[in-house]
Amino acid sequence: MELTDQDTLLRQQLFGPDFTWGVSTAAFQIEGSPDADGKGESVWDTFTAKKGKILNAAHARTACDFYNRYEEDIDLIKQLHIPNFRFSISWSRLLPNGTGEVNQAGIDYYNRVIDYCIKKGVEPWVTVYHWDLPQILEQKGGWTNREVIDWFGEFATLCAKSFGDRVKHWMVMNEPVVFTGAGYFFGIHAPGRSGIRNFIPAIHHVVLSITAGAKILRKLVPEAQIGSTFSCSQIEPATDKPRDVAAAVRADALINRLFIEPILGMGYPVKELPILKTIQKYVLPGDEDNMHFDFDFIGIQNYTREIVKYSFFTPYINAKMVKAEDRKVDELTAMRWEVHPPSIYHMIKKFDAYPQIKSIIVTENGAAFPDVVNEGKVDDPQRLRYLQNYIRQVLKAKNEGCKVNGYFVWTLTDNFEWAEGYHPRFGLIFVDHSTQQRIVKESGKWYGEFLSEG
Repeated sequence: MELTDQDTLLRQQLFGPDFTWGVSTAAFQIEGSPDADGKGESVWDTFTAKKGKILNAAHARTACDFYNRYEEDIDLIKQLHIPNFRFSISWSRLLPNGTGEVNQAGIDYYNRVIDYCIKKGVEPWVTVYHWDLPQILEQKGGWTNREVIDWFGEFATLCAKSFGDRVKHWMVMNEPVVFTGAGYFFGIHAPGRSGIRNFIPAIHHVVLSITAGAKILRKLVPEAQIGSTFSCSQIEPATDKPRDVAAAVRADALINRLFIEPILGMGYPVKELPILKTIQKYVLPGDEDNMHFDFDFIGIQNYTREIVKYSFFTPYINAKMVKAEDRKVDELTAMRWEVHPPSIYHMIKKFDAYPQIKSIIVTENGAAFPDVVNEGKVDDPQRLRYLQNYIRQVLKAKNEGCKVNGYFVWTLTDNFEWAEGYHPRFGLIFVDHSTQQRIVKESGKWYGEFLSEG
């Protein structure tokens, strides 16, 4: 595949030799085999079985069959010259009952994955928790039950002791505002709970669990780099009217600040989100001292921007997103998200402004488009252009002195995209889910060539 003149302006060497490049995945979205080798049920196993929860009644019992095909997929990572592979550990594969008895077969599986990565010269980056809480713990209240801090600590301890001798880069949790908001407030993700009475305690218990997990990793794997990842979107007001501007400030506090600020020792953004005053009900003596941690890096995950206007009818924040299609934007992804490369630049700048953050890694960025196989090839110029333009914005931020030190594409293979099922294809590699055939897309070939330069 030839690089165009514009492509040659974007060169991997411009980022310097210490910049980290990779690709990201998550256990539930790729592994399949939900019953294999003693694995317990997760909240997503339960949720996907409920009628009407997943687009086209899709399920993840096979997904990308990574459980059985991990060698093939790691070979593809190596073939594409991708040096770092981010994946997550299934809690219920290691601890089928959430706590207590360890499933050695689960440990053995991830040992095989990690060892094969190392054999192929691919560095494993491990996310401890990527949304798949054991169902048995959800039945005890899940993230609304304060005991979850200890449950998660047990899981993090097992991960550190089992894999810490080889895994040197850890992320404690993935996108807490998404799994608490979608899962415990809106009810559109597992476990399907809704309402502020579920959301508020879940927020506080997740914050305490992130820092508790980080402290466990620091103690047990002292030489490791420890981070956690946070979704973020550039937020802009629909107009310059004061009430739209104020609504955008509230939306920004909810989407971009709710978890990172307490973890940095700044407390919750109560001034902008007065509903957070109710969180005090769940704050026990000593909590404020245990809510923050000195992370080696922070992962940020950006895809788009959001335009916000005032809304009397939206409870708690009085702010409403203006849908991208209603704004008649130039380009939409299959997720109906606006393609807006400057958003990643603005979010790097925003997180860089926190003096407590030592290093920023873009741990997810990518796009879904309706890919088609034609004569054994998948030509995906929209995704290729998306990646190039977003990566250019990362370079712009880096050149301006921002401490951004890595970039991971979401994602390796077309996978199970939660409530959207298999409709959105984010992968660098096309997967025919009826046969599990893999085809490297043109965007994947470009990324591989980009990473192999020089």
